[in-house]
Amino acid sequence: MFLTIKKIPIKTWSSEKPLNFKPKFSTFFFLCLGLVLFGLGEGLLVLSTTGNSPWSVFAEGISKKTDISIGVATFIVSVSVLFLWIFLKQKPGIGTVMNIIIIAGMIDVTLYLFDPPTNFFSKYLLSIVSVLLVGLGSGIYLVANLGPGPRDGLMTGLTKITNLPIAFVRACLEISVVLIGWYLGGTVGVGTLIFAFGIGPAVAFGLFFVNKIS
Repeated sequence: MFLTIKKIPIKTWSSEKPLNFKPKFSTFFFLCLGLVLFGLGEGLLVLSTTGNSPWSVFAEGISKKTDISIGVATFIVSVSVLFLWIFLKQKPGIGTVMNIIIIAGMIDVTLYLFDPPTNFFSKYLLSIVSVLLVGLGSGIYLVANLGPGPRDGLMTGLTKITNLPIAFVRACLEISVVLIGWYLGGTVGVGTLIFAFGIGPAVAFGLFFVNKIS
């Protein structure tokens, strides 16, 4: 059962260590594939207009206040979070850098290529599909093992220096960015709740799926 997964699977294409700056082609390919799916899912959730994921709420709020795209705002937020790693003594890998570039780019590409759904059913179906895509992308990306994303590194870094439970630290980060993003005009709604409650099982399913087929 995928909900019982407790560790990230290791595949033939997984990197032996996160700080690997010369990964195999297959490792780099699956890293990028996972991030493309992740960014596609984030973009589709924004497109659904049912409510964004917490960090996309924040990015959309910045976008509305500065008249830049959500993808560019996501890129700026990611780079800013990465800057905080200096004080947390975290080390970025190739996956960290590609996370910033690909996810931000895919959000804007998705919003440019696709039209938002027009009826109630389609909007919420799209929000569910988007969370599943983010989960699948996360599974592929995590199995590649080429370094955490900026937000994951912030979470683990803060956990180390505060000695607080990782769940508490992550919850505080997600709630904080949602509230700030909502204040700035980001979209919060049922889709935000679908993401919040669905992303854990979706990532677990992504890891289970990758472990079974690759």
